[in-house]
Amino acid sequence: MRRALEAHGWRVTAASTANQAVVSVPTFQGSSAIFSAVEADYGWDRAVTAGAASAGSSIAMLIGPIQGALTDRIGSARMVLVGLLVAAAGLIAFSFLRGPGLYYGAWVMVSVGVAIGGFTPSIAAVNLWMSHRRATAMSIVLAGSSAGGLLVPGMAWSITEFGWRPTVVAAGVIFAVAAPLIAWPMWRKPPDMLRRARKGAGRMAAVEYDFTPRQALRTRAFWAISGAHTLANLSVSAVQSQLVLHLQASGLSLTTASLVIPIMGAVAFAFQLTGGYIGDKMDKRYPAAVFLLVHAMSIAILAFTQSFAVALVFSVVWGIGFGGRTPILHAMRGDYFGRKHYATIMSLSALPMALGMTAMPAVAGRVFDVQGTYKWVFIGLACACALSAWVILFATRPATPEESPTAPERAD
Repeated sequence: MRRALEAHGWRVTAASTANQAVVSVPTFQGSSAIFSAVEADYGWDRAVTAGAASAGSSIAMLIGPIQGALTDRIGSARMVLVGLLVAAAGLIAFSFLRGPGLYYGAWVMVSVGVAIGGFTPSIAAVNLWMSHRRATAMSIVLAGSSAGGLLVPGMAWSITEFGWRPTVVAAGVIFAVAAPLIAWPMWRKPPDMLRRARKGAGRMAAVEYDFTPRQALRTRAFWAISGAHTLANLSVSAVQSQLVLHLQASGLSLTTASLVIPIMGAVAFAFQLTGGYIGDKMDKRYPAAVFLLVHAMSIAILAFTQSFAVALVFSVVWGIGFGGRTPILHAMRGDYFGRKHYATIMSLSALPMALGMTAMPAVAGRVFDVQGTYKWVFIGLACACALSAWVILFATRPATPEESPTAPERAD
């Protein structure tokens, strides 16, 4: 029985990983390649093209807490199925754009669909099934996004050879086909089994307690994790939307600039697995701080990138820092706050992060329009990321509320 449950947990992990790989190609890893093609086609200002990412993020941010609560209430499978189908419709609608109105509207639809059916329900399903190997399983899911980066040159080639409109239609079809296949393993719910403390890292792990959202909000750990994640992820939205544009401004072609993305993805893939393994073996705060500092270093390198060789250095250092710290930060929430309300707590924790990430693409685009360079934007983002390494050290495990019911134990 236990082996069957563990096997299904790994199937859920595999489906969640596939989800991240699928959604990341056009909307995360390769969105700047799409924006670049649209900009070249219409001649819009950089702030207009990049603003679509901000518009999509802002709507996704507003529905974040509701989306998290719905995931906890109706389950990850329904969220994935509906969300990916909405995103598929948005991508197909995006191919028909003739002006900024439909451009923004379609990308908002894509962003909302990915928010509903992408990361949150996937990571919540893994948190539900894989409490015994949480950081490792989450690292595999997050590595799916990095693996998606390996497909970005193919998307860039498709844009160059066939145009961006057929390319986004093809992406929409892939989303629609993948939706039921990814959702299928998540329909099953884990049994309400006893959860016992397990042996790990040379000591008995603490019994897991399911904090309510209200209880979590009262802890220092919640705000420290949220603050550190926010400061670090300001750079993620800026790099996501502006990387190819920045490298093109440095003299690289679209195809050459896009080659940096799979290298970022490959290195991040390796270090997401490394970070997950380390996170299951020791106090997560310390490796998180180290990886956050490496992440900050990569952004500083990007600020001064003027050649493909330096861009390659950036891609490797970014992959190490971003890849290593991400699964640890997400697993900390599961370790500290439990399984039952994980999606709601994660969505609340991500709210300030979403505010910053919403603004950064448009801010970075406007700075470029005024200054003709991204240098100072990236230097500021590097400083913010370095600060996050200090903030995460305050995220100590919260005490179990005195009014809590007896925490159930987990079965090995």
